[in-house]
Amino acid sequence: MNTISPRFLDPTTPPHIGTLILLSGVSALSMNVFLPSLPNMAAYFQTDYSVLQLSVSVYLAFSAALQLIIGPLSDRFGRRRIILWAFAVFCLASLGTVLAPTAEIFLVCRMLQASVAVGMALSRAIVRDMVPESQAASMIGYVTLGMSIVPMLGPIVGGALDEAFGWKASFLLLMALGALTMAVMWKDLGETTVARPTSFIAQVREYPELLTSPRFWGYVLSTAFSSGVFFAYLGGAPFVGSVLYGLTPSELGFFFGVTGLGYGIGNFLSGRYSMRMGVIRMIVMGNVCMTAGMVLQILAVWTGVGGAAGFFSPFLLIGIGNGLSLPNSNAGMLSVRPHLAGTASGLGGAIMIGGGAGLSALSGAMLTPETGAWPLIAIMTASLIGSILSIGLVIARNRSLGV
Repeated sequence: MNTISPRFLDPTTPPHIGTLILLSGVSALSMNVFLPSLPNMAAYFQTDYSVLQLSVSVYLAFSAALQLIIGPLSDRFGRRRIILWAFAVFCLASLGTVLAPTAEIFLVCRMLQASVAVGMALSRAIVRDMVPESQAASMIGYVTLGMSIVPMLGPIVGGALDEAFGWKASFLLLMALGALTMAVMWKDLGETTVARPTSFIAQVREYPELLTSPRFWGYVLSTAFSSGVFFAYLGGAPFVGSVLYGLTPSELGFFFGVTGLGYGIGNFLSGRYSMRMGVIRMIVMGNVCMTAGMVLQILAVWTGVGGAAGFFSPFLLIGIGNGLSLPNSNAGMLSVRPHLAGTASGLGGAIMIGGGAGLSALSGAMLTPETGAWPLIAIMTASLIGSILSIGLVIARNRSLGV
Protein backbone atom coordinates (compact mmCIF):
# COMPACT_ATOMS: atom_id res chain seq x y z
CA MET A 1 0.00 0.00 0.00
CA ASN A 2 1.31 3.47 -0.93
CA THR A 3 1.43 5.80 2.11
CA ILE A 4 2.54 8.99 0.31
CA SER A 5 -0.19 11.65 0.19
CA PRO A 6 -1.29 12.72 -3.30
CA ARG A 7 -0.30 16.19 -4.52
CA PHE A 8 -2.14 17.33 -7.62
CA LEU A 9 0.04 17.59 -10.77
CA ASP A 10 3.01 16.06 -8.95
CA PRO A 11 3.98 12.83 -10.76
CA THR A 12 6.18 11.75 -7.83
CA THR A 13 3.09 11.14 -5.68
CA PRO A 14 -0.01 8.96 -6.13
CA PRO A 15 -2.73 10.47 -8.35
CA HIS A 16 -5.35 12.85 -7.06
CA ILE A 17 -8.83 11.34 -6.88
CA GLY A 18 -9.94 13.84 -9.52
CA THR A 19 -7.46 12.31 -11.96
CA LEU A 20 -8.85 8.83 -11.27
CA ILE A 21 -12.38 10.13 -11.85
CA LEU A 22 -11.31 11.63 -15.19
CA LEU A 23 -9.45 8.43 -16.12
CA SER A 24 -12.38 6.13 -15.46
CA GLY A 25 -14.91 8.64 -16.80
CA VAL A 26 -13.40 8.79 -20.29
CA SER A 27 -13.13 4.99 -20.27
CA ALA A 28 -16.84 4.71 -19.51
CA LEU A 29 -17.88 7.49 -21.89
CA SER A 30 -16.38 5.66 -24.85
CA MET A 31 -18.87 2.84 -24.33
CA ASN A 32 -22.07 4.79 -24.75
CA VAL A 33 -21.69 8.35 -26.09
CA PHE A 34 -22.35 7.22 -29.67
CA LEU A 35 -25.27 4.86 -28.97
CA PRO A 36 -28.01 7.29 -30.07
CA SER A 37 -26.18 7.54 -33.43
CA LEU A 38 -26.24 3.81 -34.28
CA PRO A 39 -29.18 4.03 -36.73
CA ASN A 40 -27.57 6.99 -38.56
CA MET A 41 -24.19 5.24 -38.60
CA ALA A 42 -25.80 2.20 -40.24
CA ALA A 43 -27.29 4.46 -42.89
CA TYR A 44 -23.95 6.23 -43.47
CA PHE A 45 -22.08 2.96 -44.07
CA GLN A 46 -25.04 1.51 -45.98
CA THR A 47 -25.17 -1.62 -43.85
CA ASP A 48 -27.59 -3.34 -41.49
CA TYR A 49 -28.14 -2.02 -37.99
CA SER A 50 -26.96 -5.37 -36.59
CA VAL A 51 -23.52 -4.82 -38.17
CA LEU A 52 -23.03 -1.45 -36.49
CA GLN A 53 -24.41 -2.88 -33.25
CA LEU A 54 -21.22 -4.95 -33.21
CA SER A 55 -19.41 -1.72 -32.33
CA VAL A 56 -20.55 -2.46 -28.77
CA SER A 57 -19.79 -6.19 -28.63
CA VAL A 58 -16.39 -6.13 -30.43
CA TYR A 59 -15.35 -3.28 -28.16
CA LEU A 60 -16.28 -5.29 -25.08
CA ALA A 61 -14.68 -8.48 -26.41
CA PHE A 62 -11.35 -6.78 -27.08
CA SER A 63 -11.56 -5.08 -23.68
CA ALA A 64 -11.92 -8.50 -22.08
CA ALA A 65 -8.94 -9.96 -23.94
CA LEU A 66 -6.82 -6.91 -23.16
CA GLN A 67 -7.52 -7.02 -19.45
CA LEU A 68 -6.20 -10.58 -19.25
CA ILE A 69 -2.72 -9.22 -19.95
CA ILE A 70 -2.74 -5.65 -18.63
CA GLY A 71 -3.39 -6.78 -15.05
CA PRO A 72 -0.21 -8.88 -14.77
CA LEU A 73 1.72 -6.33 -16.86
CA SER A 74 0.75 -3.53 -14.49
CA ASP A 75 1.76 -5.62 -11.46
CA ARG A 76 5.09 -6.26 -13.18
CA PHE A 77 5.91 -2.87 -14.77
CA GLY A 78 3.67 -0.44 -12.89
CA ARG A 79 0.34 1.24 -13.58
CA ARG A 80 1.54 4.56 -15.04
CA ARG A 81 3.27 3.51 -18.25
CA ILE A 82 0.60 0.93 -19.16
CA ILE A 83 -2.17 3.54 -18.86
CA LEU A 84 -0.29 6.20 -20.85
CA TRP A 85 0.39 3.82 -23.75
CA ALA A 86 -3.24 2.65 -23.72
CA PHE A 87 -4.55 6.20 -24.02
CA ALA A 88 -2.16 6.96 -26.88
CA VAL A 89 -3.64 4.02 -28.81
CA PHE A 90 -7.15 5.21 -27.91
CA CYS A 91 -6.56 8.67 -29.37
CA LEU A 92 -5.25 7.25 -32.65
CA ALA A 93 -8.10 4.73 -32.86
CA SER A 94 -10.66 7.50 -32.25
CA LEU A 95 -9.25 9.39 -35.22
CA GLY A 96 -9.48 6.17 -37.24
CA THR A 97 -13.20 5.79 -36.53
CA VAL A 98 -13.82 9.24 -37.99
CA LEU A 99 -11.75 8.59 -41.14
CA ALA A 100 -12.93 5.00 -41.72
CA PRO A 101 -14.30 4.57 -45.29
CA THR A 102 -16.13 1.30 -44.59
CA ALA A 103 -18.00 -0.34 -41.75
CA GLU A 104 -15.31 -3.03 -41.50
CA ILE A 105 -12.49 -0.53 -40.98
CA PHE A 106 -14.67 1.39 -38.55
CA LEU A 107 -15.19 -1.76 -36.47
CA VAL A 108 -11.43 -2.44 -36.40
CA CYS A 109 -10.77 1.08 -35.13
CA ARG A 110 -13.64 0.73 -32.68
CA MET A 111 -12.04 -2.46 -31.39
CA LEU A 112 -8.73 -0.64 -30.86
CA GLN A 113 -10.58 2.09 -28.97
CA ALA A 114 -11.13 -0.53 -26.28
CA SER A 115 -7.55 0.12 -25.13
CA VAL A 116 -9.07 2.89 -23.03
CA ALA A 117 -10.70 0.21 -20.83
CA VAL A 118 -7.26 -0.14 -19.24
CA GLY A 119 -8.08 3.07 -17.40
CA MET A 120 -11.26 1.66 -15.91
CA ALA A 121 -9.57 -1.56 -14.78
CA LEU A 122 -6.38 -0.06 -13.39
CA SER A 123 -8.09 2.84 -11.64
CA ARG A 124 -9.52 0.20 -9.29
CA ALA A 125 -6.09 -1.37 -8.78
CA ILE A 126 -4.60 2.08 -8.09
CA VAL A 127 -7.22 2.65 -5.40
CA ARG A 128 -6.31 -0.68 -3.81
CA ASP A 129 -2.62 0.32 -3.96
CA MET A 130 -3.39 3.55 -2.13
CA VAL A 131 -5.80 2.54 0.64
CA PRO A 132 -6.55 -0.53 2.79
CA GLU A 133 -9.48 -2.86 2.16
CA SER A 134 -11.75 -1.07 4.62
CA GLN A 135 -11.53 2.13 2.56
CA ALA A 136 -11.27 0.63 -0.94
CA ALA A 137 -15.00 0.18 -1.56
CA SER A 138 -15.71 3.72 -0.41
CA MET A 139 -13.03 5.27 -2.61
CA ILE A 140 -13.99 3.10 -5.60
CA GLY A 141 -17.55 4.31 -5.04
CA TYR A 142 -16.47 7.94 -5.32
CA VAL A 143 -14.26 7.23 -8.35
CA THR A 144 -17.08 5.43 -10.12
CA LEU A 145 -19.49 8.18 -9.10
CA GLY A 146 -17.50 10.43 -11.39
CA MET A 147 -17.39 7.61 -13.93
CA SER A 148 -21.18 7.52 -13.93
CA ILE A 149 -21.77 11.26 -14.22
CA VAL A 150 -19.95 11.53 -17.54
CA PRO A 151 -21.72 8.57 -19.22
CA MET A 152 -25.02 9.83 -17.82
CA LEU A 153 -24.59 12.98 -19.88
CA GLY A 154 -22.75 11.20 -22.72
CA PRO A 155 -25.74 9.82 -24.65
CA ILE A 156 -27.56 13.13 -24.24
CA VAL A 157 -24.56 15.03 -25.61
CA GLY A 158 -23.99 12.37 -28.27
CA GLY A 159 -27.59 12.57 -29.46
CA ALA A 160 -27.43 16.37 -29.63
CA LEU A 161 -24.09 16.30 -31.47
CA ASP A 162 -25.51 13.80 -33.96
CA GLU A 163 -28.47 15.98 -34.78
CA ALA A 164 -26.30 19.12 -35.03
CA PHE A 165 -23.11 17.84 -36.70
CA GLY A 166 -23.54 14.16 -37.55
CA TRP A 167 -22.37 10.94 -35.87
CA LYS A 168 -18.64 11.64 -36.30
CA ALA A 169 -18.80 14.48 -33.76
CA SER A 170 -19.07 12.00 -30.86
CA PHE A 171 -15.84 10.27 -31.88
CA LEU A 172 -14.02 13.60 -32.32
CA LEU A 173 -15.14 14.43 -28.78
CA LEU A 174 -13.68 11.14 -27.53
CA MET A 175 -10.35 11.88 -29.25
CA ALA A 176 -10.15 15.34 -27.67
CA LEU A 177 -11.04 14.08 -24.20
CA GLY A 178 -8.53 11.23 -24.55
CA ALA A 179 -5.76 13.72 -25.36
CA LEU A 180 -6.76 15.95 -22.43
CA THR A 181 -6.83 13.01 -20.02
CA MET A 182 -3.44 11.81 -21.22
CA ALA A 183 -1.94 15.25 -20.55
CA VAL A 184 -3.39 15.34 -17.02
CA MET A 185 -2.16 11.80 -16.30
CA TRP A 186 1.33 12.66 -17.55
CA LYS A 187 1.55 15.39 -14.90
CA ASP A 188 -0.36 13.77 -12.04
CA LEU A 189 -0.41 9.97 -12.31
CA GLY A 190 2.44 8.96 -10.03
CA GLU A 191 3.29 5.28 -9.81
CA THR A 192 1.46 3.48 -6.99
CA THR A 193 2.97 0.00 -7.17
CA VAL A 194 6.54 -1.25 -6.97
CA ALA A 195 7.78 -3.07 -10.07
CA ARG A 196 8.20 -6.72 -9.19
CA PRO A 197 11.39 -8.52 -10.33
CA THR A 198 9.62 -11.36 -12.09
CA SER A 199 8.63 -12.28 -15.63
CA PHE A 200 5.24 -11.84 -17.26
CA ILE A 201 4.91 -15.64 -17.50
CA ALA A 202 5.53 -15.90 -13.77
CA GLN A 203 2.80 -13.33 -13.24
CA VAL A 204 0.35 -15.36 -15.31
CA ARG A 205 1.28 -18.47 -13.32
CA GLU A 206 -0.16 -16.74 -10.26
CA TYR A 207 -3.63 -16.92 -11.80
CA PRO A 208 -4.36 -20.28 -10.11
CA GLU A 209 -3.98 -18.59 -6.72
CA LEU A 210 -7.02 -16.53 -7.67
CA LEU A 211 -8.86 -19.13 -9.70
CA THR A 212 -8.91 -21.63 -6.84
CA SER A 213 -10.45 -19.13 -4.42
CA PRO A 214 -14.24 -19.55 -4.05
CA ARG A 215 -14.53 -16.06 -2.60
CA PHE A 216 -12.76 -14.53 -5.61
CA TRP A 217 -15.12 -16.37 -7.97
CA GLY A 218 -18.13 -15.27 -5.94
CA TYR A 219 -17.14 -11.61 -6.11
CA VAL A 220 -16.14 -11.82 -9.80
CA LEU A 221 -19.37 -13.52 -10.85
CA SER A 222 -21.40 -11.09 -8.77
CA THR A 223 -19.63 -8.25 -10.61
CA ALA A 224 -20.02 -9.93 -14.00
CA PHE A 225 -23.72 -10.76 -13.68
CA SER A 226 -24.63 -7.43 -12.11
CA SER A 227 -22.86 -5.49 -14.86
CA GLY A 228 -24.29 -8.00 -17.37
CA VAL A 229 -27.69 -6.42 -16.80
CA PHE A 230 -26.22 -3.11 -17.97
CA PHE A 231 -24.26 -4.57 -20.90
CA ALA A 232 -27.33 -6.37 -22.23
CA TYR A 233 -29.15 -3.06 -21.99
CA LEU A 234 -26.39 -1.36 -24.03
CA GLY A 235 -26.78 -3.95 -26.76
CA GLY A 236 -30.57 -3.94 -26.97
CA ALA A 237 -31.93 -0.61 -25.76
CA PRO A 238 -30.94 1.42 -28.86
CA PHE A 239 -33.06 -0.96 -30.98
CA VAL A 240 -35.93 -0.85 -28.53
CA GLY A 241 -35.88 2.95 -28.36
CA SER A 242 -35.39 3.74 -32.05
CA VAL A 243 -37.32 0.90 -33.72
CA LEU A 244 -40.03 -0.09 -31.26
CA TYR A 245 -40.73 3.37 -29.80
CA GLY A 246 -39.57 5.60 -32.67
CA LEU A 247 -37.33 7.82 -30.54
CA THR A 248 -35.00 10.40 -32.11
CA PRO A 249 -31.26 10.29 -31.21
CA SER A 250 -31.64 13.12 -28.69
CA GLU A 251 -34.70 11.50 -27.08
CA LEU A 252 -32.87 8.18 -26.89
CA GLY A 253 -29.88 9.93 -25.35
CA PHE A 254 -32.12 11.48 -22.70
CA PHE A 255 -33.55 8.10 -21.71
CA PHE A 256 -30.06 6.57 -21.57
CA GLY A 257 -29.21 9.29 -19.08
CA VAL A 258 -31.78 7.84 -16.65
CA THR A 259 -29.58 4.79 -16.08
CA GLY A 260 -26.50 6.96 -15.59
CA LEU A 261 -28.35 9.09 -13.06
CA GLY A 262 -29.31 5.99 -11.10
CA TYR A 263 -25.76 4.64 -11.29
CA GLY A 264 -24.44 7.96 -9.99
CA ILE A 265 -26.84 7.88 -7.03
CA GLY A 266 -25.83 4.30 -6.23
CA ASN A 267 -22.13 5.14 -6.40
CA PHE A 268 -22.60 8.12 -4.11
CA LEU A 269 -24.36 5.88 -1.59
CA SER A 270 -21.54 3.33 -1.88
CA GLY A 271 -18.96 6.01 -1.18
CA ARG A 272 -20.98 7.26 1.76
CA TYR A 273 -21.98 4.02 3.46
CA SER A 274 -19.74 1.12 2.35
CA MET A 275 -17.27 1.49 5.24
CA ARG A 276 -20.15 1.56 7.72
CA MET A 277 -22.26 -1.27 6.30
CA GLY A 278 -19.66 -3.55 4.69
CA VAL A 279 -19.37 -4.79 1.14
CA ILE A 280 -21.70 -7.80 1.47
CA ARG A 281 -24.67 -5.80 2.73
CA MET A 282 -24.19 -3.17 0.04
CA ILE A 283 -24.10 -5.82 -2.70
CA VAL A 284 -27.27 -7.45 -1.36
CA MET A 285 -29.01 -4.07 -1.24
CA GLY A 286 -27.94 -3.45 -4.83
CA ASN A 287 -29.47 -6.74 -5.97
CA VAL A 288 -32.71 -5.95 -4.17
CA CYS A 289 -32.86 -2.56 -5.88
CA MET A 290 -32.22 -4.06 -9.32
CA THR A 291 -34.91 -6.68 -8.70
CA ALA A 292 -37.43 -3.95 -7.92
CA GLY A 293 -36.50 -2.15 -11.15
CA MET A 294 -36.85 -5.30 -13.24
CA VAL A 295 -40.29 -6.06 -11.77
CA LEU A 296 -41.47 -2.54 -12.62
CA GLN A 297 -40.13 -2.81 -16.16
CA ILE A 298 -41.79 -6.17 -16.77
CA LEU A 299 -45.11 -4.75 -15.57
CA ALA A 300 -44.71 -1.64 -17.77
CA VAL A 301 -43.96 -3.63 -20.92
CA TRP A 302 -46.64 -6.22 -20.17
CA THR A 303 -49.36 -3.61 -19.64
CA GLY A 304 -48.04 -1.06 -22.16
CA VAL A 305 -48.31 1.69 -19.55
CA GLY A 306 -46.10 4.70 -20.24
CA GLY A 307 -44.74 3.66 -23.63
CA ALA A 308 -41.04 4.50 -23.94
CA ALA A 309 -41.03 6.19 -20.53
CA GLY A 310 -42.52 3.05 -18.99
CA PHE A 311 -39.72 0.95 -20.50
CA PHE A 312 -36.79 3.23 -19.64
CA SER A 313 -37.80 4.76 -16.28
CA PRO A 314 -37.24 1.57 -14.20
CA PHE A 315 -33.59 1.74 -15.25
CA LEU A 316 -33.23 4.44 -12.61
CA LEU A 317 -33.62 1.73 -9.96
CA ILE A 318 -31.51 -0.74 -11.94
CA GLY A 319 -28.78 1.89 -12.21
CA ILE A 320 -28.91 2.58 -8.46
CA GLY A 321 -28.58 -1.16 -7.82
CA ASN A 322 -25.54 -1.36 -10.09
CA GLY A 323 -24.01 1.61 -8.31
CA LEU A 324 -24.51 -0.06 -4.94
CA SER A 325 -23.19 -3.48 -5.91
CA LEU A 326 -20.33 -2.92 -8.37
CA PRO A 327 -17.93 -0.80 -6.26
CA ASN A 328 -18.31 -3.25 -3.40
CA SER A 329 -17.98 -6.44 -5.42
CA ASN A 330 -14.91 -4.93 -7.10
CA ALA A 331 -13.38 -4.06 -3.72
CA GLY A 332 -14.05 -7.58 -2.49
CA MET A 333 -12.51 -9.07 -5.64
CA LEU A 334 -9.32 -7.02 -5.23
CA SER A 335 -8.99 -7.79 -1.53
CA VAL A 336 -9.03 -11.60 -1.73
CA ARG A 337 -5.31 -11.52 -2.67
CA PRO A 338 -4.14 -7.90 -2.17
CA HIS A 339 -0.63 -8.55 -3.58
CA LEU A 340 -2.27 -9.51 -6.89
CA ALA A 341 -4.59 -6.48 -7.09
CA GLY A 342 -3.66 -5.66 -10.70
CA THR A 343 -3.93 -9.27 -11.80
CA ALA A 344 -7.27 -9.63 -9.99
CA SER A 345 -8.58 -6.44 -11.57
CA GLY A 346 -7.49 -7.52 -15.05
CA LEU A 347 -8.77 -11.09 -14.75
CA GLY A 348 -12.00 -10.03 -13.11
CA GLY A 349 -12.48 -7.27 -15.67
CA ALA A 350 -11.90 -9.73 -18.52
CA ILE A 351 -14.54 -12.09 -17.17
CA MET A 352 -16.97 -9.23 -16.56
CA ILE A 353 -16.52 -7.51 -19.92
CA GLY A 354 -16.18 -10.76 -21.88
CA GLY A 355 -19.52 -11.86 -20.51
CA GLY A 356 -20.88 -8.40 -21.23
CA ALA A 357 -19.78 -8.65 -24.86
CA GLY A 358 -21.67 -11.91 -25.23
CA LEU A 359 -24.81 -10.55 -23.59
CA SER A 360 -24.65 -7.35 -25.63
CA ALA A 361 -24.34 -9.28 -28.91
CA LEU A 362 -27.07 -11.73 -27.84
CA SER A 363 -29.57 -9.03 -26.95
CA GLY A 364 -28.89 -7.18 -30.20
CA ALA A 365 -29.32 -10.36 -32.25
CA MET A 366 -32.52 -11.57 -30.59
CA LEU A 367 -34.52 -8.36 -30.82
CA THR A 368 -36.91 -7.91 -33.74
CA PRO A 369 -40.04 -5.81 -34.21
CA GLU A 370 -42.03 -9.03 -33.76
CA THR A 371 -40.44 -10.05 -30.42
CA GLY A 372 -40.70 -6.61 -28.87
CA ALA A 373 -38.54 -5.93 -25.81
CA TRP A 374 -39.09 -9.36 -24.22
CA PRO A 375 -35.78 -11.04 -25.26
CA LEU A 376 -33.85 -8.13 -23.69
CA ILE A 377 -35.89 -8.34 -20.50
CA ALA A 378 -35.33 -12.12 -20.31
CA ILE A 379 -31.54 -11.73 -20.68
CA MET A 380 -31.36 -9.00 -18.03
CA THR A 381 -33.50 -11.03 -15.61
CA ALA A 382 -31.30 -14.13 -16.02
CA SER A 383 -28.18 -12.05 -15.42
CA LEU A 384 -29.67 -10.54 -12.27
CA ILE A 385 -30.50 -14.01 -10.92
CA GLY A 386 -26.86 -14.98 -11.52
CA SER A 387 -25.70 -11.98 -9.48
CA ILE A 388 -27.94 -12.95 -6.56
CA LEU A 389 -26.68 -16.55 -6.58
CA SER A 390 -23.04 -15.44 -6.81
CA ILE A 391 -23.09 -13.20 -3.75
CA GLY A 392 -24.85 -16.06 -1.98
CA LEU A 393 -21.71 -18.13 -2.68
CA VAL A 394 -19.54 -15.49 -0.99
CA ILE A 395 -21.83 -15.34 2.03
CA ALA A 396 -21.76 -19.12 2.39
CA ARG A 397 -17.97 -19.22 2.05
CA ASN A 398 -17.49 -16.43 4.61
CA ARG A 399 -19.64 -18.36 7.09
CA SER A 400 -17.61 -21.54 6.55
CA LEU A 401 -14.40 -19.57 7.18
CA GLY A 402 -15.86 -17.73 10.18
CA VAL A 403 -15.26 -14.37 8.48
